[in-house]
Amino acid sequence: MGVKERQEREREAVARAILDAARELFVAEGYRNVSIRKIAEKIEYSPAAIYGYFESKDDIFLALAEEGFRMLFAPAHEAATVDPIEKIRAGFWRLYEFSKEHPEYYALMFVDRSVPPISHDWQRFGFVREMKGRFAAHIQSVIDAGLLPPDTEADAVFRILMASIHGVAVIRLCGRLGPHEDADALARDTLEATLTGLRAGIAHTFHSDPCES
Repeated sequence: MGVKERQEREREAVARAILDAARELFVAEGYRNVSIRKIAEKIEYSPAAIYGYFESKDDIFLALAEEGFRMLFAPAHEAATVDPIEKIRAGFWRLYEFSKEHPEYYALMFVDRSVPPISHDWQRFGFVREMKGRFAAHIQSVIDAGLLPPDTEADAVFRILMASIHGVAVIRLCGRLGPHEDADALARDTLEATLTGLRAGIAHTFHSDPCES
């Protein structure tokens, strides 16, 4: 291994250590309560050394959020189905699965209200907007095909379904279920009930801003 390659690997290892320490601290103590100094102390580095890898605490969060979204949207998790309704169901079930597989990322990305909005850096997160746009377009195609009522708003459907599955994910993450209550069953039933209501033509009073991130 050459000197340059070794140095690059060492740099990647330090950056990984910073991100892992920050993720643990952000989730345990809340993003607002964690400083660069606290992250540095956890990995026994100086704050100045941290700035050699990341410009700010916000930059560390954005790097973690980018990792999280790339794991969420990994091609390996794309639904292998041609059924248009099943594709919607599978897409939102993937979000719930992500909350179980990567609870720290999920809590940081979707629960902590003190983190900086990723919409402030859409150049970095353009792939997130693209994936959401593709999914909303699929929902619109389902409406156009008559599988959802014609007056249904695709962006509203996206928000309503996300709210249903996100609610169960947060209940599970926060330990708000009884010892004999099955979070997976609740997630399936909630998602199915929401889809059934939308397909039956239940009037939705929520109207989504399609430009909202």
